Parts: sequence; structure tokens; C-alpha cells
Amino acid sequence: MTTEILINYRSYEVRLALVENGILSEFHLQRPTEKGLMGNIYKGKVVRVLPGMQAAFVDIGLERTGFLYVDDIYIENSSREVEASEESPPVPTCQPEQELNERPNRRAPHLAIENLLTEGQQILVQVSKDPIGTKGARLTCHITLPCRNLVYIPLTDHIGISRKIEDETVRSILKEKIETIRPKGAGFIVRTVAENARLSELEADMEFLLHLWEEIQDAAKNPTVPASVYEDLDITLRSVRDLFTADVDQLYIDNEEAFKKISKFVNTFAPELQSKLNLYKHETPIFEAHGIEAEINRAIEKKVWLRSGGYIIIESTEALSVIDVNTGRFVGKNNLSETIFKTNMEAAVEIAYQLRLRNIGGIIIIDFIDMEDEEHRETLFATFKDAVKKDKSRINILKLSEFGLVQMTRKRNSESLYQLMCEPCHYCAGEGMLKSRRTICYDIFRKIHRNARNAGGNTVTLRVHPRIADLLATEEELTMAQLEHETGKRIVVAPARDLHMEKYEIIWQR
Repeated sequence: MTTEILINYRSYEVRLALVENGILSEFHLQRPTEKGLMGNIYKGKVVRVLPGMQAAFVDIGLERTGFLYVDDIYIENSSREVEASEESPPVPTCQPEQELNERPNRRAPHLAIENLLTEGQQILVQVSKDPIGTKGARLTCHITLPCRNLVYIPLTDHIGISRKIEDETVRSILKEKIETIRPKGAGFIVRTVAENARLSELEADMEFLLHLWEEIQDAAKNPTVPASVYEDLDITLRSVRDLFTADVDQLYIDNEEAFKKISKFVNTFAPELQSKLNLYKHETPIFEAHGIEAEINRAIEKKVWLRSGGYIIIESTEALSVIDVNTGRFVGKNNLSETIFKTNMEAAVEIAYQLRLRNIGGIIIIDFIDMEDEEHRETLFATFKDAVKKDKSRINILKLSEFGLVQMTRKRNSESLYQLMCEPCHYCAGEGMLKSRRTICYDIFRKIHRNARNAGGNTVTLRVHPRIADLLATEEELTMAQLEHETGKRIVVAPARDLHMEKYEIIWQR
């Protein structure tokens, strides 16, 4: 399998595509005007403590306050016992990483948030989830600093190894290496890319991270609150840190200045990958040359066609996403059961791909076409679980229900591709629907009928959208004549292109 990273770099926008076997698998976008915050560290001030939600709102200098849950509060110098958890600390990366092993839970048990924080208190927090929709940033006090091979968790005494490193011998060797070189009390997690890393490479990462943490602590001493203390790498360097591994065949970037910046970073942290770094110089834009532009445009459409002729519909709300599977134009060859099974199997693979490409997170409900054959149901579920294994985000999937529904969650750390590239329709305010033309016509008829008796004059002029005017003059012509007879008013229709289709004006004239 060939894997390439393509970076289209412009001053106003940086776009990154991860291409596997010629197919766009991941797409990341960063605009200076809408730069993500995940991984940034702030010195903030608690503005409100909510015992009923066991959470607090923290002012970190943004338009909206950040949200800090009680489990994300660090208890410094706590004498209480620390319990083990299967969850890993959030690692601010280009793509959320779910490869980390055992981390200690640093929350002192049984402590309520009102006993931990007070309004006006100053605290050091890190953004673990970007603001999404109307929600502010999700914050944590458990600071994590990722580098090429290691993640530094300065507030714990813990060594973790990526879950994706499965060889127990390799895990033991890596743990011994970290144990011999780490300062006492410093916590580190070894990332997947470090499976074959040399001791010198681990030491270099560790030295860099320890120095970075000292700089952050010094910056946090500034009396100004709220204040930005540390900003994570931009998307180009994050792509090198988190995606540019030995499994990647080539990385292409079309900007010389950015190429030099990446080259310097690679030379410092991954010199063995320097030969895979390329400056794209052709006249044809890099994304057009690789067919990426068309793929991006398709990735924000609600309907996705399957090769068989079936299709899936993807609808998202703030809280959850719903995916519906349909046979569409596919009629099959033998019987209905086989037609449905083939459509579902094809949809399962496509849905796993679309979730990763579109970065759809939160609660997801998938409505597969109902199947009576139990063996088909089990095969479909196994296929879908296998298809999502490529996804680095944390995923939980429940068993296929009797109605053919799959309920799942996918960790959401940032806005989806749809949210990044689209905005609510100014016509329908994001509802996705407008009143039908006939409904609008009948609204108009009711208002004329209701006000005709008290209105002066013999003529009524209707200023309406041209599409409404067309319906009034054709299919509703008889209704208009009847209304004129009942009210004793002459009705004149005046098409107005400047009006929204749902807006109209009723003008009473003598």
C-alpha cells in the first residue's frame, strides 16, 4: 500500500491530505482566521463553579469560556491514593491518537468540584477539545506535551507504552529505556512511531520536552490573567510529528518556505525521513494533480453513492449524526435478501471511510437495511468493526439491534469537515428545509381573507418571489378567482426577485 501526505500551503489556508493507494483517507484544514486551539495551554481564571454539573467555566481569553469537568482537575500535592484507569491522556495531535496505555487517574476520589475550585481562582489549563458549535473549548488540568517519539505528562510519575506496540518484549525494552533516562517523578508515554527508536532519539525528545515544560512554567508566572502560555505546532509541523512515519512513502508540499521549515523539523526529530520530503514545483495545483479537489467536494455532500447503485445519507446535528442506508438503483440479481446483504456490506466499508474522512464525532446512529438472516447480520457487524480499525480515533460500537441499527460513538476533538467548510443556509437558518410554495400561497390566502373586511380599497397587490407568482398564476388560478369573489377585492400579483421565497408583502390599495 502506498501512502502519501500532500500539503497545499497558502497564506490564507493550509490543507493537508493523507492519500492511501490513491484514495483520500484523511483531510485536515487550518485557516489563520479560524486556527484550532487543541493542545494550547492557558493561564485562566475560574468564573463560575457549577456543583450541579460538577464542572466549572474558565475564562482563558476567548470569546466563550472554556468548560472544565471535575475529573479533569489536577490535585497538586494530594496525599490521596491514585487509582489506575484504562483511559489515556488526551494527546493534542493532527488526528486524535488512541494508542496509549494505562494512565493513572489523578483526581482525588470523592472530592466535589466546589471543594476543589473557587470563583476567581487562577489555574493552568490545556485545551483538550476545540470549541464546537455553540460550545466552548473543553479544558483539562492534566497537561500533555507530545513530541515525535514521546508524550510528556509532567504532573504524573508514570511510564506508558502505545497500545499499538503489541510485542511484549519490545514494550519491556522501551519501558526500561525510559526508566533509565527519565528524571525522577517525570511521566512519559512512548508513541507507536518509537517502536524501533534508538536510546539517543528518546533522550533528545525527552530533553526537548523537559526544556519546553520549564518555559511553560516560566510563562505561567506572568501575573496577567487570562493569558496564552503555549501554542501547539501549526498543521504542517503537526503532520510531520503525528502522520509522517516510516509507513509514509512520500510527503509533498507546494510552498518553499514551509518546505524549509518542515525540513529543519525533520532533520532534528526524524532525519531518516529526510529523503521522503519533496517540494512540489509543477504548474498544476498539487490537489488537482492528484484528484483531491473533487474528493473534498464530495466529502461535504449528504448523499454518498455506492458502486452497486445504492447510497447512504449522512445527516448531522450538534449532538449526533444519523446515517441511512438505501438500495437506490441497485436491484440485485437473485433475491431481495442477497440484494440487501450486498448493499449493507458495501455501505459498512464506505461508512467507516466517511467517518474518518469527514471527522464525524459524537454519537452516531447507522440505519442499515433490516436483514432477517442472523448469519448475514453477524457478518455485517464483523465487517464494520474490521473496517473502522484504520481509524485512530477512539470508537465504541454496540451490537447490531433487531431493527438493523448500529449505535456507536467516535471521539470528537475538533469540528467535522462539514462544520469547517460549510455554514448554515441564510435562507432556512440551517434547517435544510423551506416552506413549500403551496404552503406559502395558502398563508397569503388566509391573511387576505382575514383582513379583507377591515381593509380599505378594492385592490390587493401581492409582492411575492417569482416562484410563488408562477404557482399563483397557474395551479392556484381558480383559488385566486374564488378568493376575489368572496372578498370583493381584485388581486394583482407582482413578482419580486429581491424577496426571499418565504417572504411576501400584501399591499391594500384604493
